[in-house]
Amino acid sequence: MKIAVVGAGGVGASFGALLAEAGNEVVLLARGPHLEAIRSNGLTVARAGRETVLRLGASDNAADLGVADVVLFTVKLWSTEDAGTASRPLVGPDTMVVILQNGVDGIARLGPILGADRLIGGVAQISAVIERPGRVVHRSPFARIIAGEPSGGPSRRVDEFVAACNAAGIEARASEAITVDLWDKFVFIVALSGATSLFRAPIGPILADDETRDFVVRLVEEAVMAGRAEGIDLPPDQVDRTMAFMASLPEDMRASMAHDLEQGNRLELPWLSGHVMALGERHGFDTPAHRAVALALKLHVSGSQARG
Repeated sequence: MKIAVVGAGGVGASFGALLAEAGNEVVLLARGPHLEAIRSNGLTVARAGRETVLRLGASDNAADLGVADVVLFTVKLWSTEDAGTASRPLVGPDTMVVILQNGVDGIARLGPILGADRLIGGVAQISAVIERPGRVVHRSPFARIIAGEPSGGPSRRVDEFVAACNAAGIEARASEAITVDLWDKFVFIVALSGATSLFRAPIGPILADDETRDFVVRLVEEAVMAGRAEGIDLPPDQVDRTMAFMASLPEDMRASMAHDLEQGNRLELPWLSGHVMALGERHGFDTPAHRAVALALKLHVSGSQARG
């Protein structure tokens, strides 16, 4: 199987490395110093106390990489439309594009660009970052993918992709209700991102303090309200389930947005807490916890250049 990774950052490169080690042909659409380091020295992935160096095809021009069987679309949310347009040469009549982003509107945004029939909803559960150009650190003890047709129901192409992932050591499953799975992840990631960025701390100490934990609960509750207002059939115990999953994480885990904040990078805030706020306004309920996050991080959204 030929797999193209669009956005070879921590998430995309980690999944791509596992799939390449399993014998799949993996190519990377990347750019800048990260691309140059990969071309010169290979892609280094640090995982579970060991390092792997992979020589993979990489370019900033999708036409150089050719049509793929599967495209893993893992770019940051602000790059969705631009990256989708740049990815067109990777997408043939039978290509499946698996969207692995933090937001919940990727299918709507990419449909007009790549074709709705080629898109698959996806949920990535992994913590991985670019430590320096050419080197990615996989921090979580797990690497998971959930994939499903946007319209729901069984899918042969999804099953084939899931089988390839499991053969590569990625815990993967097919979903017949991917919209609910996307929102399940969104409720979690929007709270983790907001809390670890706002408090400048990993999740363990945040949950250990009563006041900061209560704030996380409010972030989760507001996101659940937004999902239900959009007609998403989230279970009655969604808040408790999300908090229990968060408590199961390594105590030193931070969201990728918190890492971006520390590095002075652009933030996904408008598509995370900002999206919850927008849905609250649309459906007529307040979102004070997410408003607090958005206000506290407002001057950092564009990265270090906004801080002068």
